[in-house]
Amino acid sequence: MFMSKRFNKKLLAICVLAVGISACSSTDDENEELKVAELTEITALFNPTVKWDASIGSGVGDYFSRIKPAVAYGKVFSVSRAGEAYAFDENSGQQIWQTDLSDVDSKRGFFDDKEPALISGGVVAGINKVFYGSENGVVTALEAENGELSWQSKVKGEVIAAPALDSGKLVVNTASGVMKAFNASNGQDDWQIEQDVPPLSLRGISAPVISGGGVIVGSADGSLAVYLLEQGRQGWTADIGEATGSTELERVVDVDSTPLVYGENIYTVSSRGNLSAVELRSGRVLWQRQYSSYREISISGNSLFLTDVKGHVYAIDRNNGLELWSQLSFMNRGVTGPVPIGNYVVVGDFEGYLHWLDQSTGEVVARHQVDSSGIYTTPTVANGVLYAQSRDGDLEAIAIPE
Repeated sequence: MFMSKRFNKKLLAICVLAVGISACSSTDDENEELKVAELTEITALFNPTVKWDASIGSGVGDYFSRIKPAVAYGKVFSVSRAGEAYAFDENSGQQIWQTDLSDVDSKRGFFDDKEPALISGGVVAGINKVFYGSENGVVTALEAENGELSWQSKVKGEVIAAPALDSGKLVVNTASGVMKAFNASNGQDDWQIEQDVPPLSLRGISAPVISGGGVIVGSADGSLAVYLLEQGRQGWTADIGEATGSTELERVVDVDSTPLVYGENIYTVSSRGNLSAVELRSGRVLWQRQYSSYREISISGNSLFLTDVKGHVYAIDRNNGLELWSQLSFMNRGVTGPVPIGNYVVVGDFEGYLHWLDQSTGEVVARHQVDSSGIYTTPTVANGVLYAQSRDGDLEAIAIPE
């Protein structure tokens, strides 16, 4: 997956960020920073109900792939890292189709070894198609109705974040700094730009977002930028991360979180630096607060929800950046980004637990374990149902009692 030097640098950067960019030593304080919080007993307000469950092949295992289900056309779409793509009925969970993306064109011979498709970007559904990206730079579109191949194309670099789809274009961001737009209907190349990538960055990239005729994307250099959807020409750039150190490691400021567009503003966060509100039209920074994260952020009403690099969950006023509450009981539990559902916000953790927090107070009010392999990606919410997929490929559709 990496040249060894780049892998070691990225792994080191992630480890250091997880403990707050602190120096390595064996002091009690720093050991405490590394300690994984144990779950404590809660007074549950309700028991989450599993409507149905399914298996997504081999899942993603211990790999990076941040695959999450997509819901559209009355179906739930998901995929394993190996390339086992599925569609299920949204209400019953009955399998509708399955496609092997590692041999989607049926060219593999009987005696040929099966090579995994290395799916890591997606799943995205729209225009009656389902889109996937791979670490091999392969972008695949299947027909949503039956799983048949619509088109397949290539991009230079690993696709490890979900593409963006709007106005007939599919925009893909890659770990190499290349961002490319395709005609979403037939896969023809539209435009391509190359962004600068620092010598040291996290294993992860920002998924692009399309809004107001622009493609909004975070960068490994700590900036947020907009590109015109039609031509790929760059518009404004806003600085989000704060590279304050003297070494490459201290200057890791990736903006890997997917930009969140709400009304006339964009909300985004750096892995080391700031949570920021940026004006969509001009790129003017409206406010910044010191939070560090590479997870997805979410919004409900006037509240932003954020999981930081330590696993702390926060609610923040979207108008001024003031902190509303904090939930600090998930330290170092590999907590996902939060997703709102009803009056709650839900996060997953490395032991496969989902935790429901009250949106008003941050109190943990319910808990459910999908399986022990862990929840790696922010759950998906659609039509009042939460969809969570474990590392081992267990997919559950979960509702709460009315």
